[in-house]
Amino acid sequence: MTDPITRWRLILGGGDADGTGVSSTELSVDDAARDRVLGEVYDAPRRGAGLGGSAPRVARWLGDIRQYFPATVVRVMQGDAMDRLGLRQLLLEPEMMAAVTPDIHLATTLLELKSAMDDVTRETARQVVRAVTDELEKRLRDATVQAVSGAIDRSARTRRPRPADIDWNRTIAANLKHYQPEYRTVVPERLVGYARRRSHVERDIILCIDQSGSMAESVVFSSVFGAVLASLRSVRTRLVVFDTSIVDLTDDLDDPVDVLFGVQLGGGTDINGALAYCQSQITRPADTVLVLISDLYEGGIAEEMLERAHAVVESGATMVALLALSDSGAPSYDSGHAAALASIGVPAFACTPDLFPDMMAAAIERRDITEWASANDIVTAHER
Repeated sequence: MTDPITRWRLILGGGDADGTGVSSTELSVDDAARDRVLGEVYDAPRRGAGLGGSAPRVARWLGDIRQYFPATVVRVMQGDAMDRLGLRQLLLEPEMMAAVTPDIHLATTLLELKSAMDDVTRETARQVVRAVTDELEKRLRDATVQAVSGAIDRSARTRRPRPADIDWNRTIAANLKHYQPEYRTVVPERLVGYARRRSHVERDIILCIDQSGSMAESVVFSSVFGAVLASLRSVRTRLVVFDTSIVDLTDDLDDPVDVLFGVQLGGGTDINGALAYCQSQITRPADTVLVLISDLYEGGIAEEMLERAHAVVESGATMVALLALSDSGAPSYDSGHAAALASIGVPAFACTPDLFPDMMAAAIERRDITEWASANDIVTAHER
């Protein structure tokens, strides 16, 4: 294991003023290799070295960082190399993408670059993105199916059942406090019925996703959740992405990779226009959940956006504004618009992917989303 002084030497780069007193010749073979791969990124401007424009050289570097650093550090170094050394251009080469470690940050980079790819490179990029979405779906599917299906079941249960539909086990459990010892019986003041058999869609879910560049991670997670929700017969899921234009990707929901390659990250933002389209798709307000996923930096008409959101709420639909759907910490967002939405009954907050299934369950059951957020230690725009 590398000692603390040597670690500082690797971090500071070995310059005259680093203060460690450890020269390059004193490094072990492995630490010297670590120093070299770090220097090719972080010391490139000073040393005039760097990775250059050679794809084989970059491929070797990517292999080296995986050998000498843990996965979490690899992801950071890949991102820094893309930003500092222009590796985005090199990633357009198929042999490069075969060498990188797939993660959500790489997936978002490839999605930003897809319009510049030729057919061969695009297919390689799709394979990398599919590896990321498959891993995310494996992580998130079970929790989403369980949470949403459970919420549908609970919301479908009736409290005024016909005699043939009474669930006697649940009814007795719910009325044990009304047990009459002298008669050795329970007085069923509250009847609980079996959940109605679902021969039709119980809920409509609309995911309205801002595809501006700052929302890239949220777009990836949303595509995975959209695919999972679309697989449930009890809900009808619609996925809409927007910048200054609006694209309905509902027909591609069975494959999140198709969704992502139908997204064009970047550009302006017209939330008002996107809400207008989503509003036109609401046919059963009381059974509809509209999730707007956006940082709320509106390039359209903000006043109309707020009026439209208010109309959605007044119609009886449930609307939630997620400022981000990602694991990347506190997002940047328009706090004024977030507070304004909260004031008209649209809770606004950032949500991690792991909490999203439970949030959807709360929305389906028409629970107070602000209370749900507070119970999960989420600070909403209303509380700021």
